[in-house]
Amino acid sequence: MLIFTLNLTAQNGGRIYGYVKAKGQPLQFVSIGIKSSTLGVISNSEGYFSFPSIDFGKYELSFTMIGYVTQVKTVYVSENKKDIFVQVDLVEQQSDLNEIVVTGTMKEVSKTDSPVPIEIYNSSFFQKNPTPNIFESLQNINGVRPQLNCNVCNTGDIHINGLEGPYTMILIDGMPIVSGLSTVYGLSGIPNSLVERIEIVKGPASSLYGSEAVGGLINVITKKTSNADKLSIDVMSTSYLEHNVDVGFKQQIGKKISSLVGLNYYNYQNPIDNNGDGFTDVTLQQRVSLFNKLNLERIDNKEASIAFRYFYEDRWGGDMNWNSKWRGTDSIYGESIFTNRYEMIGKYQLPLKEKIMYNVSLNNHQQNSYYGITKYLANQTIFFNQLYWEKEIDMHSLLLGVSYRYTWFDDNTTVTQYRDSIKLINKPNKVHLPGIFVQDEIKLNCNHKLLLGFRYDYNQIHCNIYTPRLAYKWNFKPNHILRFNTGTGYRINNVFSEDHAALTGARDVVVQTNLKPEQSYNANINYLTKVYKEKFLFGIDVALFYTYFTNRIIADYETDANKIYFSNLNGHSVSKGISSNIEFELYQLPLKFLLGGTLMDNYKVENNIRSTQLLTENFSGTWSLSYQLKKLDVNIDYTGNVRSPMKLPLLGDLDTRDEFSPWWSIQNIQVSKEWKLLKIYGGIKNILNYTPPSNSIARPFDPFDKQVVYDNNGQVIATNNNPNALSFDPTYMFAPNQGIRFFIGLRYKI
Repeated sequence: MLIFTLNLTAQNGGRIYGYVKAKGQPLQFVSIGIKSSTLGVISNSEGYFSFPSIDFGKYELSFTMIGYVTQVKTVYVSENKKDIFVQVDLVEQQSDLNEIVVTGTMKEVSKTDSPVPIEIYNSSFFQKNPTPNIFESLQNINGVRPQLNCNVCNTGDIHINGLEGPYTMILIDGMPIVSGLSTVYGLSGIPNSLVERIEIVKGPASSLYGSEAVGGLINVITKKTSNADKLSIDVMSTSYLEHNVDVGFKQQIGKKISSLVGLNYYNYQNPIDNNGDGFTDVTLQQRVSLFNKLNLERIDNKEASIAFRYFYEDRWGGDMNWNSKWRGTDSIYGESIFTNRYEMIGKYQLPLKEKIMYNVSLNNHQQNSYYGITKYLANQTIFFNQLYWEKEIDMHSLLLGVSYRYTWFDDNTTVTQYRDSIKLINKPNKVHLPGIFVQDEIKLNCNHKLLLGFRYDYNQIHCNIYTPRLAYKWNFKPNHILRFNTGTGYRINNVFSEDHAALTGARDVVVQTNLKPEQSYNANINYLTKVYKEKFLFGIDVALFYTYFTNRIIADYETDANKIYFSNLNGHSVSKGISSNIEFELYQLPLKFLLGGTLMDNYKVENNIRSTQLLTENFSGTWSLSYQLKKLDVNIDYTGNVRSPMKLPLLGDLDTRDEFSPWWSIQNIQVSKEWKLLKIYGGIKNILNYTPPSNSIARPFDPFDKQVVYDNNGQVIATNNNPNALSFDPTYMFAPNQGIRFFIGLRYKI
């Protein structure tokens, strides 16, 4: 009957009809559209579809269905060939709920099966708001905030759920590469071109990864040579005259070795002072990052890879009249930092029947810097290796491992000095940290899974450290997942290598006691669901989190305007809140929308007095809206974030700057056009042109405090020249100083 009807209706023109199947079975509800038109039909229960009356010409048919890879077929309808039959076999697409993750349990599992909630962001997400490094690209991830800590040199760290940067562990391919000294400047040295995806765990993960994974961890997964393009080039420039170049290529070395090479170059040499304070709004930078990853093909697909990276950066900020000849002098103020960094990451699966993995990393970070006349030289080497065994026994998935971390650290501060009876003697810090960890994933049944974990570390100063962990996952309906996680975390603080404010020279550093390791206790509940319908997708991810700290080390900026006091908190602190991501996709427009929001309360209680923590917002929101103009094949991406007020560090009761920041938002828009090998993109960053107050730097006209008068206790005295009793201080910082700017770029790949 269907074919007979088609014959009757197609006599005055052409007709297109056909059959859609998947895995040999007819596929119903497939959307078949004709590009550059509004025509569209749906396949019936037997997989058939038809366009009964079509003008002669060339047509592109698009076959789309949720869960399957979209296919495009080109057909020609003419006087000589009026009846066109098309048969399509759609390939099932892996759901993002089944994406493979490795961070939460140190094993490759699907996102659905992982008892630990993990957020995944692939390279296409970051391309919606292109940035020259990982640090900036994280600004549009819900609950994650790149925090700039200095108005002059633009150092930064990454906050997760309001916890400061030292509580966030940064991994590259599962290895703790970015830590200690490199947390200040190393984050800007990771180019986006190397990134396959980023996995984020919010909450303690110390039972697997040890110290620093207290607030959460970010695992940067680099591209595999098998998935990388033969050649990729990405060039971008902005109206600020920032220039970024990413080049990547892969090649075969012999029969069994494949190589992936990535080169990133960033240059910004255009001093700008839009706020009129006489200082550069943005740090001038020149950096180079060279990456090489080698993969060895082995029998039975056992893993073997090694990667190397070299990173160099020269940055400075300060007085607009500064140049290198003023480095270290008290004539013109500038902060100049040279960074040299070497990294090696290796992974090897032992040639045994059992799955036993050996991971190793080595990095050296050298910093040569001046903050005005304050000289800071530092050298840090970290060696890390671990051996772990994966074993499946009935309902148990076991992971047993041992690790050893050695840190060698030397600088020119009191941290690495001691005084004998005559003089100061330099003594580098050497820290040995062996550990053992065990984890058992118990599959109770198809819908219930329990994870038990425990880690033991021995620190030469603090001795025994224990970190247990428990996680539970319940699939109470298809695509409806409830997770509960709880555990402890610990962290050993290094003031000078982690806190930039301790280095600037604007304040004296006072370490009041021998600092004890911080301890945390965490619990969170996560609910995740995705609803797939014929015309749209809807997903929601909600999490409740609570973290309780003891022995927490919080920098005290408020007791003395000229000092920073470091000590263990005589009390406790709490970080708690709720976070949610909502995802919506409408296939026919097509329109994609991702909205995230985090409401939190971070506070400390000391001597029974509760107070708000500095530089911590109560609310943050992010969004990403993507729309495609089908006829032009043009994509439009609108991204942004919004932050609520946060308490800022003031210099005393007479300081006229606001105690709290205002509500602020950074928003961006991008338009892109893609061909087969080439993509051109451009847009506007910070379209609202939001920047912090122009008086954020206290007394920029007297950066060496030559005109500041002090009393006998070292406190600043109010004078006619200094009525607010201020001293030079660049730490009043909460948002980027970079205003509205245009950008344009292109990507080419083979």
